[in-house]
Amino acid sequence: MVTLQQLRCFLATLEHGSFTAAAVHLGYAQPSISEQVRLLERHLDTVLFRRAGRGVVPTEAARALQPHATQALAAVDEAGRAVASVREMLTGTIRFGVFGTARFYLGAELVADVLGRHPGVRVELVGQNSAEVLGELRSGRLEAAVIALPFGDEEVTITPVMRDELVYVSADPERLAAAVTPSDLAEAQLVLPDVSWRDHDTTRLRLVHSVQATGGTLRPRVEVEDAETALEIAALGIADTVTWRGVLHRLGHRLPETLGWVPLRPRLYETFAIVHRHGAELSAASRVVVKLAAAQMRRLDTAIGGTTGQQRRQAEYDL
Repeated sequence: MVTLQQLRCFLATLEHGSFTAAAVHLGYAQPSISEQVRLLERHLDTVLFRRAGRGVVPTEAARALQPHATQALAAVDEAGRAVASVREMLTGTIRFGVFGTARFYLGAELVADVLGRHPGVRVELVGQNSAEVLGELRSGRLEAAVIALPFGDEEVTITPVMRDELVYVSADPERLAAAVTPSDLAEAQLVLPDVSWRDHDTTRLRLVHSVQATGGTLRPRVEVEDAETALEIAALGIADTVTWRGVLHRLGHRLPETLGWVPLRPRLYETFAIVHRHGAELSAASRVVVKLAAAQMRRLDTAIGGTTGQQRRQAEYDL
């Protein structure tokens, strides 16, 4: 049987032209090198080297064997790197950036998915808003993240994974009779999330600009930190809100039964993307979470893209 040791000794002898030089290169005794080559010749039933002065000269059989021996050792080295990569995955710490409502898209399900496949990792989901997460990414404190587009940054590699639609949510059927315009938003009693990030939040800024374009001003009656609290307040009929269809889809049966939704006019979409610093090589642990997060969000993208746009407990609208 041909062994890796025999192939290493053969290639070293071929490269250095003598058993002595090969022994020095590998750190072995010279008799060990010649013995390994002799065993290889016996197994292959051929002569690989002929003596020439103080060295050896390879035969045609040796030249024919050389690429295969090189390939075999390279494959073993690659296998070792693959095993080391798996070992890193099983013990690494994953710090993945997420914006506030990303918990509805990823959150517990992503953590369960990662730990189910790689129970030895540690998981940290970091961030409250896309602007904050992008800053952490630029500083190197995060390797990768999921954030809302658009933003301008040539230093970041962007992989879009999902498009979601912002919709108007209310407990009052009369306010859900038609798509809601920017002028309607200016007049509405609203509860909006992301109060701490309202000056940087991409969704809030797009709403503000759309209302301003009609000559109005967006003046929410209530502001809170998270989307779920905004929905709970809307369910009480105190104020209406806007949120993403993906959030409504993920809440499912947990969404208050009193709530329904209609689209905005013009429709307002936002794209979510996996991002990392341009040219940076992700760790094995980060590659794991990026792959699973992207797959999870693409599944949700398909799910909400195929819905009919029905309002719960309201009439069906052709959206």
